Amino acid sequence: QVQLVESGGGLVQAGGSLRLSCAASGTTIISDVMGWYRQDQEKGRELVATLARSGSTNYADSVKGRFTISGDNAKNTVYLQMSSLKPEDTAVYYCNRRRRIFGKDFDNWGQGIQVTVSS
Repeated sequence: QVQLVESGGGLVQAGGSLRLSCAASGTTIISDVMGWYRQDQEKGRELVATLARSGSTNYADSVKGRFTISGDNAKNTVYLQMSSLKPEDTAVYYCNRRRRIFGKDFDNWGQGIQVTVSS
C-alpha cells in the first residue's frame, strides 16, 4: 500500500522560504513520477512541479526560478524547496505519485499540507 506523508508546511512571510518533504512508503520514488500539486479555495488542483525517473524536472510557469523539486533515493523522500514566496503561493500542497501501467496513469496522493504566505 502506497503512503505519502507530507511535512514542512506552515506560515511564512512574503519573500521567505520553506521546504516541503514527502516521505514515501510502499513504493520507491525512483520508479515513478513524483510531483507536487497545490489547491486553494479559488482554483482547482494545479501542478507545481514533477520529478521523473530520469531525473528531469518540470515546473509550473508561476514557480519557475523560485521552487526546486528534488529526491533522496536513500530516504525515499521528495522535497520541494520554495523560495521568494508570494501570497499567491498560499495553498494546500499535495504530494503525488504517478505510475503508468499499460498507458493508464494511476495516482496516489498525500493528505496535503497547508502553506500560508503573509504579505
